[in-house]
Amino acid sequence: MNYQSQAVAKPYFIFALILFAGQILFGLIMGLQYVVGDFLSLYIPFNVARMVHTNLLLVWLLFGFMGASYYLVPEESQTELYSPLLAKITFWVFAAAGVATILGYLLVPYSELARLTRNDLLPTMGREFLEQPTITKIGLVVVILAFVFNIGMTILKGRKTVVNMVLITGLIGLALLFLFSFYNPSNLVLDKFFWWWVVHLWVEGVWELIMGAILAFVLIKVTGVDREIIEKWLYVIIAMALISGLIGMGHHYFWIGPGEYWLWLGSIFSAIEPVPFFMMMLFAFRMVEQRRIHHKNEVATLWAKGTAVMAFLGAGVWGFLHTLAPVNYYTHGSQLTAAHGHLAFFGAYAMVVMCIISYAMPIMRGRPQGNSPQAQQLERFAFWAMCIAMIGITLALTAAGVWQIILQRIPDDANSLAFMATQEAISPVYWARLGFGLLFLGGLIAYFASFFVGGDTVSDTEAKVVTNPA
Repeated sequence: MNYQSQAVAKPYFIFALILFAGQILFGLIMGLQYVVGDFLSLYIPFNVARMVHTNLLLVWLLFGFMGASYYLVPEESQTELYSPLLAKITFWVFAAAGVATILGYLLVPYSELARLTRNDLLPTMGREFLEQPTITKIGLVVVILAFVFNIGMTILKGRKTVVNMVLITGLIGLALLFLFSFYNPSNLVLDKFFWWWVVHLWVEGVWELIMGAILAFVLIKVTGVDREIIEKWLYVIIAMALISGLIGMGHHYFWIGPGEYWLWLGSIFSAIEPVPFFMMMLFAFRMVEQRRIHHKNEVATLWAKGTAVMAFLGAGVWGFLHTLAPVNYYTHGSQLTAAHGHLAFFGAYAMVVMCIISYAMPIMRGRPQGNSPQAQQLERFAFWAMCIAMIGITLALTAAGVWQIILQRIPDDANSLAFMATQEAISPVYWARLGFGLLFLGGLIAYFASFFVGGDTVSDTEAKVVTNPA
């Protein structure tokens, strides 16, 4: 570890992984409730489990992004973090607010939670993914602004790199776009129109910049490829991501009331959205192929390549499958949406957070060339278990979505099945999804266990330098 203040990233990484485990547990609860409807229904109703599952996803990824930023920005800027104390304070404020909110979902009826938190003063609750009480949203804004200020001041006083500039652009966008969560118009079309400015423009816009910066940083460190080469790739990738992602938001406007021109804009630009992910996959493999050093943390390199592949499959391929308006007419809101969402979030964002953790945590624990070979072998098993499980979950949900469309949406009203009858018919696929969910949990447990496996570590001087014949 080159800079002492990078250590503030450690609690962010640890807490992110704890919340990740919680997200998976609630996902399994929901998966079982799909096939055993009354499982824990008196204690954790499905709507509450879903709310906790999705909120934990957003919060743990934010903790991961914050930890990644606190780790890489001092190294990229070649200066200590502007205020390690502020980073520690925001961690505890964010952690306390997150835990309190989740406990509120679990212990208090949602309507009562709205009353207790005085949602009537500034109504923002009740919308999917943005269920947080208004007071929590305000606290989140304060935390994010303090975080962006801390990162921005560090960059200003140090070296300016493309990685830093792309990262801070994404973080500023993250902060600004979240402000639309406070706009809650009574008109449903307006509500959904601007709701997507948070949900879509986060995950298919500025989050992609954050992902690209983190991935580029790890590849620089584990491959030793000239920074200029990686930066050129990064510029092209983020340009394509922004152009396609911003206007591609129109694929969410197909059926909610805006003008028909969104059918064309949404379809055309959504069809372009897989391109930056394909470029990112080429970029990752090309950089590893051209590497000038052979970093002994081989599993971090595996995570980097895996992130690019799984992001392309989830956000690119599965996104394109149902993004064109004539296809989306039948598929929107089906299990195909869930298939795309699961693989895209895992491939693009969960994996890049685990990638930077896999690279940075051993260094912060005094192992500059990574964990022991035994630990890396276990982590490699965890990588493949989680990836295979997520592919299995995605294929199961894809089959469920196609089956659902055939039974419920394509036939005329006289021949189509009712919603619940359709769900009963496709229940075998939900059982398969649950099985892959258990495999994913096993992979996550192995990932956690890898940090506690001993064995001989590789000293920094043993890193093998290789000469690239190209």
